[in-house]
Amino acid sequence: MSRVSAVFSLTEASRSEAVAWATRFTVPHIEAVHLHLAKAKDLERFLREQIEPSLAESRYVLLASAEALRLVQLTAESCLVVSADFCNTTLNYRRVKGGGKNQMLAKAVGLAKSLKPRVLDATAGLGRDAFILAGLGCSVRMLERVPEVRALLESGLDKAAAQLAALPVGLSDALWRLSLEAGDAIQSLDTIVANDHPDVVYLDPMFPPRQKSALVKKEMRIFHDLVGIDDDAGRLFDAAMACGAKRVVVKRPRIAPTLGNASPSFVLSGKSNRYDVYVR
Repeated sequence: MSRVSAVFSLTEASRSEAVAWATRFTVPHIEAVHLHLAKAKDLERFLREQIEPSLAESRYVLLASAEALRLVQLTAESCLVVSADFCNTTLNYRRVKGGGKNQMLAKAVGLAKSLKPRVLDATAGLGRDAFILAGLGCSVRMLERVPEVRALLESGLDKAAAQLAALPVGLSDALWRLSLEAGDAIQSLDTIVANDHPDVVYLDPMFPPRQKSALVKKEMRIFHDLVGIDDDAGRLFDAAMACGAKRVVVKRPRIAPTLGNASPSFVLSGKSNRYDVYVR
């Protein structure tokens, strides 16, 4: 069941989009065009008046505007916002300046000058790793089972596609290489691999929450509350290992245990994360 309580439209042009999302999630659509240019604190105040978050449970709303769809988490003490904006400056700086094929992610999937592997990202999240791989020349198929997160990805891709002609060539090429679909990877991995034959299955299951919550990024705080821990990550790993892909890559916290019982073919470690690579 969705945790979204309502969808707000912040511009006249986004009203039909907001209504469509509200229909999909079976929640009310609320007009908020008068707050299109409002300060963040004024928008937050309006959202709280409409939703009234409690001490016991966080509430979620979607904001439709000229930008990519935004997911807002409202609690009694905080207001956190995430989106899948594939045109934002920070993400594109990483795409251009992040180290190219020498970065750990590229090495983990086996990217080389003569090889641009086809990747199935079975836990897409906000699509950042998928976008980086697409920017490096990989064809990436994103799979996301959480409806709220998938809505962010879908909107982000749609908003980027609407301005494709005006985007830099490298960015537009990366977006062309990305695709998204709904589904639970555990249930559909065999069928997807049999039909699409990806070279790599990429897994980034939900990290366990850190003890020092102040260190947790806002998107992780939202995901831990919205999605919870991927307690079926072991089954997902087993499905990935059994599906016939040439390589399985698992992103993990640097000090976390491996998934499953198999030993990685090799490991690439950074300051906070590592990639366990299983070559078949």
